[in-house]
Amino acid sequence: MSAQVVTETMVRVEDVHRSYGHGAAAVHALRGISFEIPRGELVALKGRSGSGKTTLLNVVGGLDTPDRGRITVDGRELAALDENGLLELRRDRIGFVFQSFGLVPILSAAENVGVPMRLRRADPREREERVELLLSLVGLADHAAQRPGELSGGQQQRVAIARALANRPALLIADEPTGQLDAETGHAVMELLRAVVHSERVTALVATHDTTLLDLADRVLELSDGKIAER
Repeated sequence: MSAQVVTETMVRVEDVHRSYGHGAAAVHALRGISFEIPRGELVALKGRSGSGKTTLLNVVGGLDTPDRGRITVDGRELAALDENGLLELRRDRIGFVFQSFGLVPILSAAENVGVPMRLRRADPREREERVELLLSLVGLADHAAQRPGELSGGQQQRVAIARALANRPALLIADEPTGQLDAETGHAVMELLRAVVHSERVTALVATHDTTLLDLADRVLELSDGKIAER
């Protein structure tokens, strides 16, 4: 029974709290958050600026630690992992996509996508094949040799998505991935994220204001004053 639960549930968040500061000046970013995300589901996270979206993504992704509560990702309770365990989880099982793209300027699109596999010391042939597949998946097969400065914002974000998928993560976490893009390009990126979830069989938690993704998502969670309500 326990193995079945692990298989079906990718993310479990139980009564999670996170505050910054002390006393009267404390900011209560998360106030008793609880939810589950089944494997293979695309969940959109919405809420006003300052509602706690980025904090929630950070604690789910193991980049920050809650004050109390329990978070389980892909069958692993984060509080039970030491720093090396968290590093391995983030490297091998979680892919991150940020609003700022975060590409290395001096590397080509293909080289940027291959960075996570180099860190994992993947076989060079496996790495090259995976990079080629991912660039094709995001529609950039003809731009493999171009550097970020030679690509549009939408193309750079596509490279970032491909890079996030390099190590075949079980969970994709994206923080406002269309925040720097125009409406048309943002729509295309959101459609791509939806397609990627299906083709790569990855679970996704995406913070966004983009109504396109809210419509494409399997489920929408809304954050308000550190608390969550499912739409």
